[in-house]
Amino acid sequence: MDSNQKLIEDFYDKIWNSGDETTAHRILAPNFRFRGSTGPTKSGVQEFLDYVRLIRDALSEYDCVIETIVTDNQQSFAKMLFRGRHTGEFFGVAPSGRVIEWAGAALFHFERGRIDALWVLGDVDHLKSQLGLSKQMAP
Repeated sequence: MDSNQKLIEDFYDKIWNSGDETTAHRILAPNFRFRGSTGPTKSGVQEFLDYVRLIRDALSEYDCVIETIVTDNQQSFAKMLFRGRHTGEFFGVAPSGRVIEWAGAALFHFERGRIDALWVLGDVDHLKSQLGLSKQMAP
């Protein structure tokens, strides 16, 4: 396993799945740039951790499943599945108790042995449909 793959596995297993904020400070660059699967852009480790808490508070039993990783020296791609039990307000929707899940694709950038930037694209239409929100029609 190469070092970038290990960083990705720790990113999802320790930070997202376990809520381990110490790992975030160890593996993320201080000026970490993040664009999440649900849309927000965050800058810096603390802003990112605020987002992690928001998602984990809305979706208990939150779990990120890595389906595929393709990696090279400075960038890696991960095909993902995100899921959790809707136990807190999410996208303005009151808790339903249902398990929701959506697919995503993550593009990681590395600098000096840390994750420097991450851009995630998620199937937000499928996510919102599980929350009972109707799709908005494209213009």
